[in-house]
Amino acid sequence: MGDTPLVRVARPEEASKVAQLVASLLSELDGQPVDPSLIAASAESVLALPTVTAFLAFFREEPIGVLVLNECAAIYAGGAFGEISELYVNPEWRSSGVAKQLVLAAQTFAKERGWKRLEVGAPPQPEWARSLAFYRREGFEEVGPRLRCIL
Repeated sequence: MGDTPLVRVARPEEASKVAQLVASLLSELDGQPVDPSLIAASAESVLALPTVTAFLAFFREEPIGVLVLNECAAIYAGGAFGEISELYVNPEWRSSGVAKQLVLAAQTFAKERGWKRLEVGAPPQPEWARSLAFYRREGFEEVGPRLRCIL
């Protein structure tokens, strides 16, 4: 790999790299450290699903970003569509185009599958206003709050 970041689909054996980056994302969002070993099994099982694709961004051999994409389906969406469940870029690489490369990879993947849309849930506002602004710049539009029910 050269001196510019490279984005590609994560291989099954790279689940630990995905887990490391997602643990960093969760730590940042929750304000509490998350041990990657605690989510490694989840990363491995989720990435093994045929409806999930992860993209990794590398600088040289070092993983610096991740995007996890899920295939969903809804009548309102006209069938299958993609949902970005995790997007994270190491802080030292932010505002360098890495997240944009990850989103472009997801958009290309989605178009190849005939999906007509991608959706993403932005983190809570106003604390994560930069994240929301990024998604807006990349062509996403707000359609309302996202809700959850923990079971």
